[in-house]
Amino acid sequence: MGRYLWQKTVGFALTALLVSVVTFLIIQILPGDPALLVLGTEGSPQAYQELRGELNLDQPAISRFFGWLIGFFQGNWGSSLRYSLPVRDLLQDAIPLSIRLALFAVGLALLIAIPSGMFMATNRHSPLARILSIGTQMGMAIPQFWLGLLLIQFFAVRLTLLPPGGSEGFISLILPVFTLALPRAAVLTRFVHVGLGEALEEDYIRTAKAKGLPRNIVLYKHALRNGAIEVFTVAGLQFAQLLAGTIVVEQVFGLPGVGQLLLNGVLQRDLPLVQTLVMLIVMGILVFNLGFDLGLALLDPRLRYE
Repeated sequence: MGRYLWQKTVGFALTALLVSVVTFLIIQILPGDPALLVLGTEGSPQAYQELRGELNLDQPAISRFFGWLIGFFQGNWGSSLRYSLPVRDLLQDAIPLSIRLALFAVGLALLIAIPSGMFMATNRHSPLARILSIGTQMGMAIPQFWLGLLLIQFFAVRLTLLPPGGSEGFISLILPVFTLALPRAAVLTRFVHVGLGEALEEDYIRTAKAKGLPRNIVLYKHALRNGAIEVFTVAGLQFAQLLAGTIVVEQVFGLPGVGQLLLNGVLQRDLPLVQTLVMLIVMGILVFNLGFDLGLALLDPRLRYE
């Protein structure tokens, strides 16, 4: 386990360093002068030079990179050029909202996928299993933004049961959560179906049945337990994607989350805000993946001895 942990930790550090370099370079090569975009054509040359100095644009790229990287890990994220507020203050509400959205979406996806996939695996030829199979195909094919618009049109406009957007309490998150969860539930259902179906064909399952074990014990204790590793792997990947993939959904529903801030920052060339957001998203994904790999190693001892 120690060697496995060391390998994953070193990989985490190297990936974080590489991503920080790529993030910095991409932001720097975007067209347009950030200082000029902030001041506009009416800004004085003195104000322009002062702002370039404040943003460290008058320093070499290598100095700017290390200064930004050290400041990031020290929690010195600077101030937003667009909002004229410290970046930390802007993120106090945006990050918890995006994380709640991702957690609820993955939780709902698992609640839908596990029983649906189990039913499809144990009742392959039933009409409901075939309907679920068609539903999972549709769920994987429908674009996420289009699904969000359909849900708004039906539940908010026609039935007026739910708000079409905003962040006024939990009820305003219902449609965004379903928009994020349903496509991922379709993917997870497929994996549960395939993984459990393969497990049910294994010799140890036949042996358990031959011993006269109850059906529920065979299904839950033996088949589902061994098929859970694959489902756990896919669920982890889906959550990692959600941390960086809520931008579209937040735009559709007008949620003031990380996605909104990031898009506005890119359009306005708000360097302090964009660099901090991208790096926080990447670090969040890397930290989650590291914890996920360790959790997967606890479930599957074979990984610890590779």
